[in-house]
Amino acid sequence: MSVSIRLSRGGAKKRPYYRIVVASSRSPRDGRFIERLGTYNPLLPQDHAERLTLNEERVKYWLSQGAQPTDRVAKFLGYKGITAAPAVSEQPKKSAPKAKAQERAKAAAEAAAAAAEA
Repeated sequence: MSVSIRLSRGGAKKRPYYRIVVASSRSPRDGRFIERLGTYNPLLPQDHAERLTLNEERVKYWLSQGAQPTDRVAKFLGYKGITAAPAVSEQPKKSAPKAKAQERAKAAAEAAAAAAEA
């Protein structure tokens, strides 16, 4: 049985609240889980202590048993220093500005440089 550490959504509409759980990879997102490891409240400010809570001892246990964290949970674990932070993937070229937008940005930069010299 493949086990993963992932987020389970709770909360009202447009007011998300997540539990960090260990669950079988086959069970649904908000369905049956094995153990609750912590919580994540994205509505709180980033420096707030209650934004991310984890039972670090149990997380380490499940990682030693072969549980695979999802991308978001791996980022949290790296932030808390439990595991190494995952590598940041590069953004796709598809999202880069198109040719005309790049030309406009270049022209604006040149105009700003010319204005700074004058």
